[in-house]
Amino acid sequence: MKNLAVLGDRNPQFITHRELDAALTLLPGDIEANWIGTDAPQAAERAADADAVWVVSGSPYRDDAVVYRAIRNARLRGQPFLGTCAGFQYAVVEFAKNAAGVEDAAHAETAGGHGELVIDRLACSLIGEKREVTAISGTRLFGLMGADPFTGFHWCNYGLAPAFSDRLAQHGLVISARADDAGVEAIELPDHPFFLATLFQPQVGSLAGEPLSPIIKAFLCA
Repeated sequence: MKNLAVLGDRNPQFITHRELDAALTLLPGDIEANWIGTDAPQAAERAADADAVWVVSGSPYRDDAVVYRAIRNARLRGQPFLGTCAGFQYAVVEFAKNAAGVEDAAHAETAGGHGELVIDRLACSLIGEKREVTAISGTRLFGLMGADPFTGFHWCNYGLAPAFSDRLAQHGLVISARADDAGVEAIELPDHPFFLATLFQPQVGSLAGEPLSPIIKAFLCA
C-alpha cells in the first residue's frame, strides 16, 4: 500500500476541496490518501514520510512554513510532488528562494508589502474561471496532455510574476504550460522523478463523474 499525503486545510465549503474528495475516491486500491492539515501535529514530518505529497489549494494556509518545508523536502529528496493552485504558487516561491537565489522571494497574498513578489496578483481574477491552457512542447506536461489546448478550471487571483520567469528558468525550473490571459499555468523539474505544479486544478470534474486527469494519473504512477 502506497501512502499519499494531501497537504492542505480541508474545507468542505470549498467546491475545489469537494472535487478533491471526489477525485480521491477514484484512486487505485493500492493507494491510501490522507488529508493532512498544515497545523496538524507533525504535519511536515507526516508529509515527508509519505510516498508522495500533493499540496492543494486553500491559501493562505494555517501554517505556511509547513507547506514550504514539505515542498522543499519533496524537491530535494525526489519525493513525487504535485502542486495545484496555491500549491503551484508556493512551489514557485520555494524554488525562487532556495534554488534561484531570490532570498526575499515572496507571495503577494501574504507578503504584507515586503520582499520580491515572485507570485503577484493576476491582471484579472480567475475565481471560478475556465481558461484554455496550452502545454509547451518537450515538457512532461506536453507528453501527458498533448498539443491541443485543454480547459483548466481556476480558483485564484495570483500567479507567477513575468519578470521572474527567465531567472527561474536559468536555475532549472521549466515552464510547461501557458494561457493567453493567465500567464504561466504549469511548472516542472525535468530531472526530478515527478515534480509538477499547475495553476489550474486538474481534479475538477470528479464530482461530475469524469475520469482522473492524465496529470493525476501520472502522479500516482510516479
